[in-house]
Amino acid sequence: MISRVGLINLFRCNSFKVYRYLSTSKGVNNMGDSQGGSGEPKFKVDKESLKSRLTDIQYRVTQEAATERAFTGEYLKLKDNGMYACLICESELFSSNTKYDSGCGWPAFFDVIDKTKVKLTVDKSLGMVRTEVTCAKCNAHLGHVFNDGPKPTGVRYCINSASLKFKKNT
Repeated sequence: MISRVGLINLFRCNSFKVYRYLSTSKGVNNMGDSQGGSGEPKFKVDKESLKSRLTDIQYRVTQEAATERAFTGEYLKLKDNGMYACLICESELFSSNTKYDSGCGWPAFFDVIDKTKVKLTVDKSLGMVRTEVTCAKCNAHLGHVFNDGPKPTGVRYCINSASLKFKKNT
C-alpha cells in the first residue's frame, strides 16, 4: 500500500513532461512497446512458481503493480557498487553509479543501463497520470519515472526494492 508521503511525492510530479522527455529524447521511443527493444526473447513467467519463490510483497509489486511502503525497501540505503537486476528474469537494469538519494522513500536512479531494457507506459491509476516502468524482458512492474531528477538526465526512476535483485561488483 502506498503511503501518504508517497502520494504527495507522486502528485508533485508532472508525469506528462516525463512521458514527453523519455519518448522523444536520446533516441528513446519505447512508450507502450509491448516487445521491449533489447532483442532478447520474452521471458515466460509461471505465476504459480513465482508465488512459491517470492515473498508476498515481491509478488504483489512485480505481478500486480503494487507499491512497497516508502522507506522500507531493502535497497533504499544500499551504497555498494554493483548492478540492480530485475528480480524475475535477472535482466540488468540499473547501475549503482546512477543511484542517488532522492528522499522519496524508494531507490532512485537518474538513468537505466540501456533504455531498451525497460518499457515505459502511461499509468492512470489512483486518479493521476504517471509513467510506469516495467522490465522489457518479463514485464515485471518496477516502479515509476518522474521529471524531477538530477542532471544529466533530469529524470528520477523511482523503483521498488521488492522488484530488484542486487549483484555486487567483485
